Amino acid sequence: MVFCKGKRTRPQLPPEETVDALFGGRLRIIQSRKGYRFSLDAVALAHFLSVRQGGKVADLGAGSGVISLIVARLHPSSEVIGVELQEGMVERACRSVNLNRLGERVKIIRGDVRSIATVFSSESFDAVVCNPPYRRAASGRVNPDAEKRIARHEVQARLADFVCAGSYLLRRGGPMALIYPATRLVDLVQSLREHGMEPKRLRLIHSYEGVPATLVLAEGVKGGRAELKILPPLVVYAANKRYTREMQAMLGA
Repeated sequence: MVFCKGKRTRPQLPPEETVDALFGGRLRIIQSRKGYRFSLDAVALAHFLSVRQGGKVADLGAGSGVISLIVARLHPSSEVIGVELQEGMVERACRSVNLNRLGERVKIIRGDVRSIATVFSSESFDAVVCNPPYRRAASGRVNPDAEKRIARHEVQARLADFVCAGSYLLRRGGPMALIYPATRLVDLVQSLREHGMEPKRLRLIHSYEGVPATLVLAEGVKGGRAELKILPPLVVYAANKRYTREMQAMLGA
């Protein structure tokens, strides 16, 4: 188990890494140049998550730490703990935490969601956020790069493992927010209910207005009542291939 510690340092990067900026350079993320890299999914999911004042948030499958860092920025009173399996990504995420001077509120831990009970006590978090692997282990082309393979395919943990871990960590009434392919929405809803979390909010993501949705944002509430709210769609690009106003606002937060 590895925790982030240390002060802010200037990024002295090896050739295989980059520093990428969000929010007009106010947030910087260290990433592998050729490994797994974050996308707009992380930005949309971090904005979708509901966090109460002073809430404690778990980010499962934290990767580069981008969601943990965005959540900490959007919710200045929150405490965020990211859990990531891959050692190299944990190390880079820790450096990103220190680079952004968020070490007092953001911690990255090396851990496996399949054995979350060995790391945390049950019902010890107010909210959970998760960008799980999208593809089944044997579906499509499996990337030869280990970081991309583990992040994109269910070769280590499955959707159910992440949802089960989220349910274990959440206090009753706490939300878990996920992003997932729209084609697997039924799987996501079923998994939430199987693990004691009632789907409460759904929002479909469309690349352009009028085209089928590619992704879905979903919130399940532990022990929640059966009442689902379908939110207006999130459209990423306008007809001129520029970001929509809403997407621009998210990126400039």
